[in-house]
Amino acid sequence: MTTDIDRFERLHGLDALRGGALLMGVVLHASMSFFPTQVWIVADDQRSVWASGLFFVIHLFRMATFFLIAGLFAHALVQRRGLSGFVVNRLIRIAGPLVVFWPLTMAGIIAVVIWIGVRMNLTAADAPPPPAFTAASFPLTHLWFLWVLLIFYAGFLGLRLLFAVLDRSGGWGRGVDRVTAGLIGPWGAFILGTPLALALWLHPNWIAFFGIPTPDAGLVPNTPALVGFGLAFGLGVLLDRRRDLLGRIQRWTPAYLALALGAGAAAMAAAGGPTPQLTPLTDPQTKALAAAAFGLGVYASVFAVVGLALTFFGGHSPARRYFADASYWIYIVHLPLVMAAQVWVQTLAWPWPVKLALVVGGVLVVSVASYELIIRHSFMGRWLNGRRVPWRRDRPPALSPAE
Repeated sequence: MTTDIDRFERLHGLDALRGGALLMGVVLHASMSFFPTQVWIVADDQRSVWASGLFFVIHLFRMATFFLIAGLFAHALVQRRGLSGFVVNRLIRIAGPLVVFWPLTMAGIIAVVIWIGVRMNLTAADAPPPPAFTAASFPLTHLWFLWVLLIFYAGFLGLRLLFAVLDRSGGWGRGVDRVTAGLIGPWGAFILGTPLALALWLHPNWIAFFGIPTPDAGLVPNTPALVGFGLAFGLGVLLDRRRDLLGRIQRWTPAYLALALGAGAAAMAAAGGPTPQLTPLTDPQTKALAAAAFGLGVYASVFAVVGLALTFFGGHSPARRYFADASYWIYIVHLPLVMAAQVWVQTLAWPWPVKLALVVGGVLVVSVASYELIIRHSFMGRWLNGRRVPWRRDRPPALSPAE
């Protein structure tokens, strides 16, 4: 069992991994314009299966990893601040940015779409129909993860309250802790992957290449997203109760990596290879194989990257802490910037890796600069990151011995 010191100790490796998962969203979206098959509003003149392969690898584990870490930190925050403090904190730092930045994000995306239309000499008649702002089709854009987080927070608090009422002696909690321990090992990826595989197999019109369907349209997330990300979030909550199990995850990292590579390769093969197939799987056997491979691959890769982060990034690093803090802002603002950069390099006759590096590098420069100048040292730093870092002040002159 963890001690109070263990529970409240800052986990630098997971902090860095959370920031990395958000920053990888920049690479993920930037790669989409270079797919061999057009899946994105911006289609570059240079295409490659390596770009779609890069997307596939990142997409396999990125958001499930983020939700696992979010669950762990959510439980730690409740333990530290109490129920009311948790609710206030999440409303300010999650619900607030969603409400404030969603319309700004939509405006930025619409502006880039108009720019694309002007470059292509399109008329208003050629424009796609505007999104329908209904509960079933509301365009959450890439900020969907904030909305889903709020749903998971509500479910977490509800279950926690129910558990507190029914488990006054603590016996159920000890039983849950033993179950959590039983999930930590290569077999845990199979156990957790089974419900996700079933949800994917039952999901109508599932396009296997994209794994867990992104719940970016509609206020009710699709079932595979609720199952896949919800299990990851719940496991994170349980791991905060048993932080000693993080060491066991580290020890199993090589096995998790082997499972992730094997299952990921099988999932890509079942999905049709690195070139995205935009038609749903119809053959039941192929669909079942793809769903099983994705279910196993998602959780094996999550465990693997958690183990790697704890192993290699467990110590304090000012640079990693800076980018972990900045990653939230970077993710909020990155999508319109990525789209604009993709349009800018679209017709350049340069190799796609160079253009991808330009898009990612340019977006990071702009977003990090805006974070440093606008966010980090102002009230917005306290709003988004929970703290405002004052501008560095000159040190007072040292006193001479005589003084």
